[in-house]
Amino acid sequence: MSAVAQAAGLLKTEDEVDLGGEYLDVLGEHDPIGPHRGQQAFRRKFAPKVYERYWRPMVSRLFFGFSGPSAEEERRMALEMMRIRPGDQVIDVGCGTGNYTRHLAEAAGEGLTVGLDASETMLAAAAERSDRENLAYLRGDACALPFEDETFDVACSVGVIHMVEEPLVALAEMARVLAPGGRLVVVASCVPEGRKGGVRHGLVFFTKDELTDALREHGMEGIEQKVIGRGQFVVAQKPSQGVGNGH
Repeated sequence: MSAVAQAAGLLKTEDEVDLGGEYLDVLGEHDPIGPHRGQQAFRRKFAPKVYERYWRPMVSRLFFGFSGPSAEEERRMALEMMRIRPGDQVIDVGCGTGNYTRHLAEAAGEGLTVGLDASETMLAAAAERSDRENLAYLRGDACALPFEDETFDVACSVGVIHMVEEPLVALAEMARVLAPGGRLVVVASCVPEGRKGGVRHGLVFFTKDELTDALREHGMEGIEQKVIGRGQFVVAQKPSQGVGNGH
């Protein structure tokens, strides 16, 4: 069974899903991308061409500073926090062109890895670059993940959740689809101590405790946070419930 067919089998929908495209699409005419210029940029044709080479390195420097981790070091740190094991089912929320998702799929071995994004342009580029049989892409809404509860062993959102219209809803959705014992990793903005958070130009600036407090409210445990400059790495685990991995 193809990775696309496997991903379709995990969807919480009774509607027939078209398996003939490069990626699954559960949004149709619905567009959850926010209205601000920085958000809408990901719909434009040029976005995939500049994303990995220019945009992501620039964002890493903006958040972590010139003495902080580069884009490659950021990816290494995030992957270490995820602790993906061969056979794990993994979801990358806000996958863009798949620059992280491809590495997640490699770490998961034969485990299904799903990259989810709202941008058709970015997903088309991701699917074109995909060369792994365990990797599928899906156009969906981070604030309404189209999967059943306790579906994935690892869920991550790297450099994206602060651009989502309702980021704390997206965080709750990631926790919901995690299997017992599953790990969640988020890389996001973080304002310096004493500064106010908020939304500016479509970008959410989280206070230091905002994401960690939300994760505790959703019953996550083992929460760890590493703040570097104006960015943060957050990792948490869903409590185990007996034996088994939930799928």
